[in-house]
Amino acid sequence: MSKLEDLQLNAAVRGILPDGLVTVVSVQWFGSEALELTYKTPAGKVANELLYRHDEPRLEVVEHGRPWSFDGDGGLFRLVSEAHRIRLAHLFDPLLAVHTSLIELSTRRCCPASRCVSFSRMTRAPARPLWPDS
Repeated sequence: MSKLEDLQLNAAVRGILPDGLVTVVSVQWFGSEALELTYKTPAGKVANELLYRHDEPRLEVVEHGRPWSFDGDGGLFRLVSEAHRIRLAHLFDPLLAVHTSLIELSTRRCCPASRCVSFSRMTRAPARPLWPDS
């Protein structure tokens, strides 16, 4: 149970919609007993509702402030972004397998008049990191 005073900007609130959370966009008070709550649904639709003191038992503030932040592990983010870059690299470079492989070409003569090219060894080179200090 939350009080009407707990409904602050960007708070995630349960109890307004029956099926999920809403994000508070603005709050306008009418005296001390009622307020007009403008909120955004998970689908992005903006709506308003008048709330009174008798509505407090059905309201629950799940998270104050922003529902996200930038305080995660930076090294893990770099690892994941590099993995996505390598996974999607074929979209920008169709010859990625050739560019990242070490191919040694050797010529051998199967007959005196011609030169045949054969692949003597093909190995996988390590992928280059996106950041130079990695």
